Amino acid sequence: MRLIPRKFRRDNKGLWGIRKSMKRRFVCFTVAASAAAALSIASGCAWFGGSEEEKALGDTDQFSEGGRGFSGDEAGPFEVKELQTVYFDYDRALIRDDQKPTLRSNTEAAQRHEEWRVLVIEGNCDERGTEEYNLALGERRAHSAKQYMVNTGIPASRIDTVSFGESKPAAPGHDESAWKWNRRADFKVMR
Repeated sequence: MRLIPRKFRRDNKGLWGIRKSMKRRFVCFTVAASAAAALSIASGCAWFGGSEEEKALGDTDQFSEGGRGFSGDEAGPFEVKELQTVYFDYDRALIRDDQKPTLRSNTEAAQRHEEWRVLVIEGNCDERGTEEYNLALGERRAHSAKQYMVNTGIPASRIDTVSFGESKPAAPGHDESAWKWNRRADFKVMR
């Protein structure tokens, strides 16, 4: 007699035994998966609308309509005439010499207006480059403008930075005449 594992021998349970054990495993798996799905629905996981506590707390996402700074009482970041946009060279995050007076006037305006609780610096790029690269470059531009303002007297705790990459162009177009307006850092205020 050849050496065949017992579970494959036809004289004992035959193939029916293998099928039966596979069927038993499948049933156990199905029951376990159904129990897990029922528990997640009963506990109120985020897939199904959240629990009552989450609904009572409301949306806590900072950048959504109901989040911090964007609710009805506090308007989100808004533009102010005194704060001007700073422009950058292609693929650069360094402050240009011709843009330093603009940043200096933005710093002076922020020092005069203590009611501006937070300054938000939004870094932007033109459409060239990948989305990931442009987001990183926009962040470096916003951080560069923040660092200049911190060095000239604004506390770092009053300044937030955000990068929009290429997603918020100031000028439409696909040439240098449009791109030069899109490589920028916008300044906004939150009260």
